[in-house]
Amino acid sequence: MESTAPLEALPMPRGAAVLDLLPRLERALAGGAPVLPVPAADPHRAALLRRTQRAGAPAPADVAVVACTSGSTGAPKGALLGCANLAASAEATHARLGGPGRWLLATPADHVAGLQVLLRSIRAGYAPAVLDPAGGFDPTRLAAAIRSMAGPRRYLSLVPLQLAAALAEPAAAAALAELDAVLVGGQATDPAVLAAARTAGIPAVTTYGSSETCGGVVYDGRPLAGVRVTVEEGRLTLAGPMVARGYRNLDSPDLRGGVFRTADAGEIGADGAVRVLGRVDDMILSGGLKHHPRAIEEAIAAAEGVAAVAVAGVPDARLGQAVAALVVPADPARAAGGRVDPALAASIAAAAARLGRHARPRVLAAAAALPTLASGKVDRRAVARLLAAAADGG
Repeated sequence: MESTAPLEALPMPRGAAVLDLLPRLERALAGGAPVLPVPAADPHRAALLRRTQRAGAPAPADVAVVACTSGSTGAPKGALLGCANLAASAEATHARLGGPGRWLLATPADHVAGLQVLLRSIRAGYAPAVLDPAGGFDPTRLAAAIRSMAGPRRYLSLVPLQLAAALAEPAAAAALAELDAVLVGGQATDPAVLAAARTAGIPAVTTYGSSETCGGVVYDGRPLAGVRVTVEEGRLTLAGPMVARGYRNLDSPDLRGGVFRTADAGEIGADGAVRVLGRVDDMILSGGLKHHPRAIEEAIAAAEGVAAVAVAGVPDARLGQAVAALVVPADPARAAGGRVDPALAASIAAAAARLGRHARPRVLAAAAALPTLASGKVDRRAVARLLAAAADGG
């Protein structure tokens, strides 16, 4: 296989210092030496990515960026994204949103959503604004960051937890409503949060995609131009010019030749809308039936007093697995001791009544917040450990 220059590990700092790397990223987009974005603030993950992605070794021809998965379900995988992949992604995104504009960076730039803010900005010709990351995402800083933006159109990319936090801050919510689009992705968005955002006038756009697809390729259930979505044996398959040629660190039949067979269960409605049901590996088999955590989470999230929820299966001698839910109460005081109080449990039971008998949660635990990865996604493995401990009486 024809090779280019060695793959260069590129430490991505938080905050405005990341703007100093725009010239290096621009060279990669123009066919220069490829880069491997790694987190400057996380030496352990940076070392893991350097080792598993063979930083310093030659990369395949035409690769611009090796974008690594979060590793939420195993070792990180490095998607080989070419110049043409990234160009197609930027063009399709801007075409769907109404044209190029200025972006605000509010997520880590070493993950694909944040990285794409920088790469789309380079292609659009506008320097991105950057939200101060000190102390984590702070919605009180969001309004000022949005006001600092100038351009024909203004865009922002968030994860659902950030959107929910911004909605609780009136000034931030009002500022979001002034943008031309707020992309929300990385995981499922609570329908109640999405409805509240749109009621507030926020132009929220749900996105579905991954590192393997240069980020989002399905917006509000509709594929971007050039993207083909099919369902094979219940799993979503994505194809198009944004899909990576393969992985840097493994040969997988699920990612070849611009076709990506995802690990997500999904369906396509009669109207052509794509619906993601959740990861196949997260499926809960209880009482001989398969249950998608997302459907259960949506039901529980509608319960009064619930701010957030994540569901997993825990071992059960009779059912094989039982449904368990880690709940974040709207009132933080109700998370004390890790137990769900009787009133909140009753509210959850009422909301879950429409689910099948084996889909209703049999184990409940409370937490002040859901565990998350550096990317902002819910850490499903950590959730499963917490719920297994709760099921064992821990």
